[in-house]
Amino acid sequence: MVRQRPRGRARDVDDAPATSGGPVSAAVSRRPPLGPTERLPHDRLVAEQRTTLGLPRRRYSLSARALFTIMDRLYGEPRTLEKFRVLELVARVPYQAWENVAYVAVTHTARQPGFARRVFDRVRTARWEQDNEQWHLLILEELTGRNGRSLFIRSRVVPQVLAFAYYQLSWFMYVVRPTWSYRLNADFEDHAEHEYALLVDEHPEWEDVPYDGSFSDDFGSYDSLADLFRQIGYDERLHRLESESNLTRPRFG
Repeated sequence: MVRQRPRGRARDVDDAPATSGGPVSAAVSRRPPLGPTERLPHDRLVAEQRTTLGLPRRRYSLSARALFTIMDRLYGEPRTLEKFRVLELVARVPYQAWENVAYVAVTHTARQPGFARRVFDRVRTARWEQDNEQWHLLILEELTGRNGRSLFIRSRVVPQVLAFAYYQLSWFMYVVRPTWSYRLNADFEDHAEHEYALLVDEHPEWEDVPYDGSFSDDFGSYDSLADLFRQIGYDERLHRLESESNLTRPRFG
């Protein structure tokens, strides 16, 4: 059972966003957080979940199938919050790899302002998607932390190893042929989208559990845990669509 922070409870000092620091920190703290990619109301969330359940999955690449098999072997085939926490930890790394490659490209194209600007636009998009996945991870960290942790190696070390390997693969693919990396990410996000839809379908009791956790000011409060996970699943669909749209575009076109 997932326990929630009582609604209306004042946040602890450790829960509050950091506002101390210099002028840049102050400016950032005044800006609205980049939470959901597109915040949807309850009826739309339910409709989009049904749409996902009715969509066929992509034809996953060998690399994607290998990753999903490894996760099933390590964390079991049942859909658990601990497994989704690991999924979100891994989900950020392609965007980190793309951002790092793009920053190097900006350095080498600075004398071509128009092209450099297009490269930097890719940096901003990758960073935004990375931040969105980071909110997903923080929410899953909070929810799984309240139910106790599994063994340290399994819950902390192994996910970091998976994320490191996935980062290196994503970086290599992006440098050699970006289409490979975009396809792998589209497969991963498609898998995540369907898994979240199925997770909500398997837990009808979550319709009556409100979400008002420590990150509700950043990602939003939801009438139910079901809607929270529907929103995260919808975010994953938008990530998939973004990667699919880049399959036929030049690396920095």
